[in-house]
Order: sequence, then structure tokens, then C-alpha cells
Amino acid sequence: MEQDHAGNLLIVNATMVLPEATLLGDLRVENGTITEVVQGGGIEAKDGEQIIDATGLHLLPGVIDPQVHFREPGQPEKEDLGSGSAAGVSGGVTSFLDMPNNNPAITDLAGMQLKLDSASKTCVSNYGFFIGATPNNIAELQEAVGTPQEPLAIPGICGTKIFMGSSTGTLLVNEREALNQIFSSIGGLIAVHAEDEARLNERYPTFKDRTDMAAHAEWRDDVTALLATQLAVELAETHNHRLHILHLTSGLEADWLVGKTCLPSEAKGQTIITTEALPQHLTFTDVEVEKEGVRLKMNPPIRYQDDLDILWRRLHDGTVQCMATDHAPHTLEAKAKGFPGAPSGMPGVETSLPVMLTHAHHGRCTIEDVVRWMSKNVADCYNMVGKGQLRTGYDGDLVLVDMETEAIVEDKNSWARVGWNPFRGKSLVGWPVVTIVAGVPVFERTPSTGQKGQLLVQPGETGTAIEMTAWK
Repeated sequence: MEQDHAGNLLIVNATMVLPEATLLGDLRVENGTITEVVQGGGIEAKDGEQIIDATGLHLLPGVIDPQVHFREPGQPEKEDLGSGSAAGVSGGVTSFLDMPNNNPAITDLAGMQLKLDSASKTCVSNYGFFIGATPNNIAELQEAVGTPQEPLAIPGICGTKIFMGSSTGTLLVNEREALNQIFSSIGGLIAVHAEDEARLNERYPTFKDRTDMAAHAEWRDDVTALLATQLAVELAETHNHRLHILHLTSGLEADWLVGKTCLPSEAKGQTIITTEALPQHLTFTDVEVEKEGVRLKMNPPIRYQDDLDILWRRLHDGTVQCMATDHAPHTLEAKAKGFPGAPSGMPGVETSLPVMLTHAHHGRCTIEDVVRWMSKNVADCYNMVGKGQLRTGYDGDLVLVDMETEAIVEDKNSWARVGWNPFRGKSLVGWPVVTIVAGVPVFERTPSTGQKGQLLVQPGETGTAIEMTAWK
């Protein structure tokens, strides 16, 4: 594919998933920004403009993944920002938000700047980062995200992450007093990993000698998740603080949150609370966990059919606003320790879009739902500027997908550095054919490249720090 690195691109004959309708037409990007969207097509090509004939393909806004662990700094054998970004664009992810549980943990502005600088040199997609809360880094958090009275919006800094349970290193904040101080003292969005540490510790002796994977979800049960979610919501409402609950896994939590969550754009004076679900928890249950074992070990765990069904229901009724992957790769060598020694986490950015589009293909949702949950609503949840919709004036972050051709997930096609995928063996549709960042094609998957596909740009050539407006 011939490249135009100025971001000038014309896509013709695409089935475009627009905010209001899905229809056939053309879309133009100039200097990285969408400038024309024409139903029925007919846009005349300009000199020097790159043209893609998208006949038979769906054109979607690029996926925004608001929860990844790209492992930089400190664990390059698992992933780094460059390899994670490459894996992302292979799955149609044009923007990501990365977590701070690195080695060392990222708990101040200097650490954040190191990641921003590295991303600008190595990523091929857009990027943003969470700063990590500890029991005693309020001043450092305020430097990055401001105070409730004067919130800051530094490009590429999306909010503060709190591990309420089960963190490694220094990032555990599980005491009410410390949590209350954070909620009352800092600005911006707070995102929580909601598991109740006291209940985990209290229940651990009952399960510590179990070596079957079923013990994982039994130990980290839905009440463990609900208690932490309830505390986070209580603190958010007490301090009128913007809250995002990460990776919702249980029907118990999802049902409890009915009426308490809403998109920021639709909020009417109430505390803004949002949440997300993962493709894993919408696809797998204890049945697959028993079969695949520690490959599917993660925190919070994959649960049961009832949980899966309720999560789908709450996505459809708007209680759950958006989707993420929690891409958290570990090597197969580390996973080979078996249960309970194997670490929790799995790759996800390469297959999240095909997994969800396959659910659409099978009638569990629509393609328009997937676009809303994985693009438009993510941008809404994080106050992102110019992201998540095929609309004039918005950024030309796009993905063309093939809804007709099925392909089986195979470990050998992984872009993630760890070289495996939890969806191995599954036949999926909706694979990206071309992924585009600011009008520049960055990845393609064609008969000549094979199913793995190929990158079209060099590290650092495309992608910028995501702009987000401050939370008032």
C-alpha cells in the first residue's frame, strides 16, 4: 500500500457506521482530520490523495481501548509500549489508555513524562496514561491531575488509577481513610480496580491449598467485587467525584449499578459514574476456564453463565457504558506454573474487535452497538477531543473490517510479544483489513500478508498524546 504520511486519504464505497446511520458512501481525511462524509459516494479524488476502495468492507471509527497494561517500564519480555501499540493496531485499536502498575510503579509526573516520551518515539497509535495512587502521594497526583477546584488536563494523562485490592508493589490503597483523602483532594477522573482486600485476605485460608482453577472465581467471589464497588461509589457520591469502575465482571455489581451510572454527555447534575466490560467476560464462563486453565486466569476472574448474561443485559440497557480489554500479557513460561502460581492476566488488544463483531454476526448485539461501546462511548467517558465517531472535524482514526471472512485465532499470528491469545481456536469475523491513524494507514491484513498482517509505518511515525478536556 502506497503511503501518504500527510494523512490525506479518500475511502470510497465503504459501508460507513456513522453516529446516526449505517450507509454506503465515501469519506475523506485531510491532514489527519475527517473533512467530508458523503452518503452514496461520489467524492472526486484530489491529486496526490491516497485512495482505498472499501467495497464490501465496513468502515468504523478506530477502537479506543481504555485499559491496557503494556508493561513499560520494567517488563519488556511481556510487552512494551511499541509492541503493545503494534498489537493494538492489528486489532483495529487506534488509541489506548495504559496503566501505571509498572516496575517501578508510575506515581508522579516525572514517571508519566518518561512514558509519554517513550510513546512518542515507539508507538504507532494514540496514547494516554493513568497515574497510580498510593496511600501517600496526594501531592504528586495533584501535580498531574490537579485538585477538585482546579482540575488539570495534560495531553496524554487520562486520570488516576486506584487498586483497591490485589495490587503488586506500592499501588494498593485499601483503607477507607486513605481512599477518602484521595477522592477529596485530587482532580480528574478516578478509575478503580474494585476488589475488597479485607475479604480476599479473610477468605484466602479456605482456598490456599486448592490447585483447581475453579477456586480462583470462588475465592474472588462477586461479593468481594461488590463491596469495593459500593465503597468507591459511596466516596464518589460523597465528594461528587468523577468515577470509572474498571472491568466489571459480576451480575451482582451490574444489577446494583442500575440507575447509578450514566455517560458524561448525558449527565444531569448527578455524580458521573461509568463502568466497562471486557470481551473475555462476555464470551467465557467457568466452562472455558476449566478447559483452558491458567490461560484464562485474571483478576477479577471470569465467572459464570448468569454473570455473562447479566453483563450483556446491562450493556444493552446502558448501565455499562463501554468496553476495554485489560490487555495484561504474561509469558507462557510464567503461565506454565499452573494454578495457583501462574500470574493473572492475558493479552486482548488483537482480538477484542473481531470477538465483539463476531457476537454481532451471531445476533447478540449489532455492529452499531460495538462501535458505540468500543469507540464513541469510550471517548465520551474520558472527555476525549475529536475521537470515536465518523464525523467531519473528528480525527481520521479509522478501521476497515471484513464481516464476511472468517479466520481462526492462532497463537502463531500474535503481535503481542508473549505470542499467545486467550481466544485461540475460535473462528471470528470482523478482522481489520486496514487500520488508519490520523489518515495514515498503519496496518493491513490481505491475502498477500496472510492472517497476521503487516505494519505499514515505523515506530513513532504515527500517533499522538490523546487530548482530553478537564473535569469540572
